[in-house]
Amino acid sequence: MTALVVVLAVLVGLSLGLLGGGGSILTLPLLVYVAGMDTKEAIATSLLVVGVTSAVAAVSHARAGRVQWRTGLLFGAAGMAGAYAGGRLAEFIPGGVLLVAFALMMIATAVAMLRGRRGGEQRGVHDVVPVGRVLLDGVVVGLVTGIVGAGGGFLVVPALTLLGGLSMPVAVGTSLLVIAMKSGAGLAGYLSSVELDWGLAAMVTGAAVLGSLGGGRLAGRIEPEKLRRGFGWFVLSMAAFILVQEIPDATWSGLPVPARVGVSLAAVAAVLGLGLAGQRLGRTSGPAGAAGQAGAGRPPAVAAPAAVGDPTGTAHPAAATADTTTSAGAGAGA
Repeated sequence: MTALVVVLAVLVGLSLGLLGGGGSILTLPLLVYVAGMDTKEAIATSLLVVGVTSAVAAVSHARAGRVQWRTGLLFGAAGMAGAYAGGRLAEFIPGGVLLVAFALMMIATAVAMLRGRRGGEQRGVHDVVPVGRVLLDGVVVGLVTGIVGAGGGFLVVPALTLLGGLSMPVAVGTSLLVIAMKSGAGLAGYLSSVELDWGLAAMVTGAAVLGSLGGGRLAGRIEPEKLRRGFGWFVLSMAAFILVQEIPDATWSGLPVPARVGVSLAAVAAVLGLGLAGQRLGRTSGPAGAAGQAGAGRPPAVAAPAAVGDPTGTAHPAAATADTTTSAGAGAGA
């Protein structure tokens, strides 16, 4: 069984290196359902595994220029405070409740990723994201991270892309820095009340690190839009699995096998249906779902790029002058 856990841990690292998240989404079910750990011990162990693996994976992304350091450090610092508080609060919450909350949060973020960002330009690695928004998002995501035991990639990546406006490749690289910082703080909160199997944790971490190196090499070769949607469906699928596993035993008592299969399939279908609805909404929500998304990863041709270090993201004066002149000419022609 230990060998199987270690082999599957390679997939954890591959997910982190490729998607900038999904490590805890895989690690937590792996430790609970395969390794047989208690929920809270599994949560603490997953924070250790994901934190170390993310730190290693962030190095390859940084070398490729896919880490926005200012945003990552601010988000991570705010998230550390929230994660530590969440780790302490989790001591008073039952394990089953933590897993269900974990799955529900996964569904919400997956649907948001499948829907996509509603308009607005995506920022690159040198653009500036407003400090207030970064700090607020960091504290909230960190708190959730500490409570449910997720490194937060499935929350950080959507926050950086949907709210911060980073392109998917930059959000993936930056999220790894944030995850490493927040996982360490969340683990510190858990260690006050949970003991770890350090031997198993070391083996799982080593395997995950190896997988992350391969994922980092693949990340820059996949189209950002496909990466975003693949991430969303991956998270949604894992959420459906966890919800089915956490259905109370009383629900199954007295039910024949066909009925149990039917209930499980109905739950999975309901979760995946939310994903389809979110994806369809993204395709029909105006510019973000049509022409605006058609050029994902490329800046719009009409507006000039924002000045480096300009937190407002406004276009250069020359572009504004050109737009004004064009409008005036059109009016005169009319």
